[in-house]
Amino acid sequence: MDSGMIGKIEKAKRYAAEGRERFQFQSFTINVEGENNTHCVNYRDGEWACDCNFFQSRGRCSHTMALEFILEGMLSATKEE
Repeated sequence: MDSGMIGKIEKAKRYAAEGRERFQFQSFTINVEGENNTHCVNYRDGEWACDCNFFQSRGRCSHTMALEFILEGMLSATKEE
């Protein structure tokens, strides 16, 4: 492995260790395996969406909240309701 790649690997490790300060998600789509079904969750520009019935009626669900806990400090500002 060349020295240039070794330097990039070290830099990547440093960025990963500083993750919450360095990275902020703007948008993504993820499948969450729930107790009964797999649900599709989307995040874009501070807004969540989930295809589960609870989210459809309440605008928030266990799938989106779990991701909020996991990604705390790494999401762009959530829009006010």
